[in-house]
Order: sequence, then C-alpha cells, then structure tokens
Amino acid sequence: MNTPKQIADSYVEIGRAKAEMDRGRMFLLAVLAGAFIALAGVGSVIGTALAGKLAGACIFPAGLAMVVLAGSELFTGNNLMVISLLEKRVTAGRLLAAWAVVYIGNFAGAAAVAALGVYGGAFDSVYESLVATAQAKVALPFGQALLRGVLCNVLVCTAVWMSMAAKDAAGKVVGLYLPIMVFVLCGYEHSVANMFYIPAGWMAAVRYGAPLGGLGIGPFLLGNLLPVTLGNILGGAGLGAVLWAIHLRKGKEQ
Repeated sequence: MNTPKQIADSYVEIGRAKAEMDRGRMFLLAVLAGAFIALAGVGSVIGTALAGKLAGACIFPAGLAMVVLAGSELFTGNNLMVISLLEKRVTAGRLLAAWAVVYIGNFAGAAAVAALGVYGGAFDSVYESLVATAQAKVALPFGQALLRGVLCNVLVCTAVWMSMAAKDAAGKVVGLYLPIMVFVLCGYEHSVANMFYIPAGWMAAVRYGAPLGGLGIGPFLLGNLLPVTLGNILGGAGLGAVLWAIHLRKGKEQ
C-alpha cells in the first residue's frame, strides 16, 4: 500500500492537474460523478425501504466506488485540493473555479438521475420512504445541517484518502467502503447526494400525490443545500489542511 506521506506527496500533483483540467472535460466528468452518487442513492432508498437503514448504508458506498474506479470528478472529494493550494501549486481562483464547475456538473448528473428514477418507476413501491427522507432533510435546522455536512465530508475525504492507499482496484473499494457506510448510517449530510434525494423526493411527491411537507426550491437550496455545502467544505478542506500540516509542512522543516 501507499503510505500516508506518499499519498500526500502524490495528491499535490493530482490537485494541480484537477485545477488545470479543461473545463468542458471537467464538467462532463462531474456530471458522471453526480450520476454515480445518485444511482447509488436509488439503490440505497430501495434497500432502506425493504430492509432498513443498515441495508441502505451498505449499498450507498457503490457511488464512491464508481466515482473512484470509473474516473470522475466529485465536489466533496475535491475539497482535498486545498492540499495543492497550501503547497502553492494552484491559486485560490483556479481552485474555486474548479470547485464551481464540478459542483454544477454534479448537480446536473444527480438531478437527471432523480428525474429518470422517479418517472421511470424505480420508486413505485417505495416512494413514501423517498419522500420522507427528502422531507426530513429540508426540515433540519441550518446549524444542524451544517454540522452534519462537516462530519460527512471528513468521512468522505477520509474514504478518498484511504482508497489512494491501495494499489489495486479491490483494495480501493475496500478502503473507501467503511467510512462511506458510517456517514450514511449516522445520518450525516452530503451535498451531492442531496442533489438527488431532495429533488427526487419532491418529484415523487408530485407524481404520486403525496403531501409535499415543506419540500420546495427555497427549503432545498437555502435550508439544506447551502448549509450542507458549507459544512462539506469545512470538513473536507479542514481535513486536507490537517493532512498537509502533518505530512507536507513537517517534511519541509526536516
């Protein structure tokens, strides 16, 4: 396996390459990542409805597995690019621009899968569970949603970091699996996943005639997605800064 120091050294260049990637290519890779996370969300909704929360948590890591092995760009994982910023290999402007492109692409991919899932009938027998999940997310207080977003992305970025320790595909999946399962089981909040869950819940409520229960554009964007996104950035970039301080800044002093 790669050591944590080796991972840190390699991520400096990975983050630089991401920041300098052609924006059109980056957007398409981000659409794929949003779709991958949403496809795992579809499976997780069905698994939760049929077999409980633990089943849904065990299914959801398939999303990050697809992101990592198929090669795509996920906003939450890319918060680790702060490592390259702290190493002065990318500018703050290029970092924020890359995050913005990936965030929008993730949203497009996740929302597309939400629509295809709902109107394709994937939730015909479990739509109540999907709607209830979306309603619970928009009902979270701002501060609680933000803190759940922090904890979520500490785990997601840890999962990405652990996947980079492995030198083969199976090891990467094993490395990322448990942190993702834990964040879902604990009910933490992932911005890209919520780009699927909440629009899908709203569409399902409309399609099947269920009560909206607070679902709407305002509660989604301002009540959930905003605090969760901020929390994800704090958690992911904060972890990246800690990893940089441990593995890279100390190495320069030696």
